[in-house]
Amino acid sequence: MIFIQPFLSRHLSPERILILGFGSTILVGAALFRHPMAAAKDSLSFIDALFTATSAVCVTGLSVRDIGQDFSFAGQMVALILFQIGGVGIITFSTVFFILMGRGISFKGREIVQSTFLHTPRQDLFSILKSILLYSLFFEALGTFFLWIRFSHEFSPARALYQSIFHAVSAFNNCGFSLFSDSLVRYQGDLLVNLTVMILIFMGSIGFIVQYEFLSILRGVQKRFSLHAKITLVTSGILILLGAFFFYISERNQILQGHPAETQVLISFFQSLTPRTCGFNTVEVGRLMNATILLLMILMFIGGSPGSTAGGIKTTSAALLVLLIWNRLRGNERINIFRRTLPQEVISRTISIILASGVTVFFIASVLLLLGERMLPPLESRHLFVQYLFEAISAFGTVGLSMGATSSLNSLQKIAIIFLMFAGRLGPLTLAFSISRRVRKEGVRFAEEGVMVG
Repeated sequence: MIFIQPFLSRHLSPERILILGFGSTILVGAALFRHPMAAAKDSLSFIDALFTATSAVCVTGLSVRDIGQDFSFAGQMVALILFQIGGVGIITFSTVFFILMGRGISFKGREIVQSTFLHTPRQDLFSILKSILLYSLFFEALGTFFLWIRFSHEFSPARALYQSIFHAVSAFNNCGFSLFSDSLVRYQGDLLVNLTVMILIFMGSIGFIVQYEFLSILRGVQKRFSLHAKITLVTSGILILLGAFFFYISERNQILQGHPAETQVLISFFQSLTPRTCGFNTVEVGRLMNATILLLMILMFIGGSPGSTAGGIKTTSAALLVLLIWNRLRGNERINIFRRTLPQEVISRTISIILASGVTVFFIASVLLLLGERMLPPLESRHLFVQYLFEAISAFGTVGLSMGATSSLNSLQKIAIIFLMFAGRLGPLTLAFSISRRVRKEGVRFAEEGVMVG
């Protein structure tokens, strides 16, 4: 990718470069997973290898195989490398290494990176990209250290270190791949593991530019947060608190019953944070109440923040939609927040992203239903609707949580989920690019006539 970047920048649009970059990495990953050395037992079929590679590169975490049991050490390392590259960004790695080799990047390449990570163009682009890689390595190393303290009580020092690295990188990149068959259920009451993983997930999901601004303020380089950072932090905080509260209310007499009070709090906050970004879980998702499942679907659809390792429509889009509705109800044409007025173009782009995302999710969920079990009577297959819808939203939000349907998908359904994971990682992003970059033409205007709406 590094050596062909100049050619791609000259002949392809930014959207196609992004798609080609992720697609080629997925195919390389699938080929590596197909190799006998990647499997602990039987070699993977092509569709399973492609599914796993897509899930890793798109930092989703859905898997048709048990990563800890069915993959060898080599296969696990391939997964680790793929979700590290997919999380931080293929374009980021290629751009930084290209510059370190003493070569500049094209104007189009600069545009791609700025649109991916920045809300406004900046001159210190390379400094920000270098900081992104350093921050990522720093947080992953810090998470590895704290997880190693806990895992070293159960495993040998070398095994504990490997487990810590894998789960720290997976958490920061919001992937959710785990070497444990039950994800992190066995650690649901462990304060150190829960806090470490939650902090890593949060730092990976708020967006690299927000991290950069936070550290710039601490160093005195920047005086205040940008509007983007304020909306991101406030919305993320509200979602975490409300999600934990409603999870506890819904499950206090069910899956939380019998646990100590501190464990109930840990479980509630963990399950509030992980559905928006990462597929780790400390309870069995299939045993949750219907109201809780609905809550998780909403959180998964919203996802993380722009310019982060997370998927979904993003926290800023959800916040702007709520602000739009609130201002329309009050009769305001403009959206004002934190003494700033949002451009109309941003509002239009937000509505387009949300609508396109919703249509995509429900279309794939419908495909899953049509390709699913047809021999069962309607009443016996009713549960499949919820499972497939949950699976589709999880794939789109690059979350990785599942009610148990992933392992039972047929080949055609796996292809549909592969497409949705890919679209969830790139779809809203490339849609935003295409809308913002499109040249607007006035076109022909006819006499206006109203229609009834609402």
